[in-house]
Amino acid sequence: MIRYLLRRIAGILGVLVFISLLTFALMHAIPGGPFDEDKMPLTPEQKANILRSFGLDRPLWQQYLIYAWNALHLDFGVSYQSPGETVIQLIARVWPVSLQLGAMALALAFAGGLTLGSLAAVRQNTWVDYLVTLLSTFGLIVPNFILGVLLILLFSDKFHLLPTGGWSGPRNWAMPVLAYALGPLGVVARYTRTSVIEALRADYVRTAYAKGLRGRVILRRHVLRNALIPLLTIMGPLVPDLLTGSLFVEVIFRVPGLGRFFVTSTLQRDYPMIMGLALLAAGAVSLTYLVTDLLYVAVDPRIRHA
Repeated sequence: MIRYLLRRIAGILGVLVFISLLTFALMHAIPGGPFDEDKMPLTPEQKANILRSFGLDRPLWQQYLIYAWNALHLDFGVSYQSPGETVIQLIARVWPVSLQLGAMALALAFAGGLTLGSLAAVRQNTWVDYLVTLLSTFGLIVPNFILGVLLILLFSDKFHLLPTGGWSGPRNWAMPVLAYALGPLGVVARYTRTSVIEALRADYVRTAYAKGLRGRVILRRHVLRNALIPLLTIMGPLVPDLLTGSLFVEVIFRVPGLGRFFVTSTLQRDYPMIMGLALLAAGAVSLTYLVTDLLYVAVDPRIRHA
């Protein structure tokens, strides 16, 4: 297991190096820069001084090597959008909001999807199954920004039950969490339904029924445990996607989180923030897949990592 972990950690480091190289090359291939005349009025001397102070007057290969060396020491530079803050300080200030939004959406998606998917499987080909399938399909095909607008029109504009945005309390959290969670909830519900139906048809389940065990006991101890294994596979992309923020949801509901920086950094050519956010997303995805593989062993002891 230790050798396996060391190999995976080395692989994660390789992925981060590749992502940093690719991101660095792409952001410098885009025309324009962070201190162009259309962004701020500067004299040629002022612009030259600013570029020199940020090291942007050096050749690109030197810029990357300097950035990589500093990143090894956890120095990711200063954000051009907020010159008084380093990239780490800026992420530490706004990411907790996105983490809170993502954690609530993740809890709703997995708890709701697991429950609805199990109900649909147990009540296969009934109105419950059809209703869950309809809700899952709706969550999958409707983008979260469209759902966000619909929620505002319904609960804020028509019934005046919830505020249109902000992040000051539970009444502000309800619509963004629902808009963010419905798509992943549909994915979890569909995977759960399929997995539970397959598990219910297994020989060990029929044996458990023959022994006289109650249906709830069989579902909890035998069916759901084995049905969780395929669900762990979809956790890989869902968890980091939810925990790193959503541009559309955060903008629509005025959530002061990390998601909006994914686009504003690109528009303003904030190179340190672009690199920092790219490495954050890549690291979150890589670590989630590693944790998912380790959870396979916890759920099914028959699985071993060499």
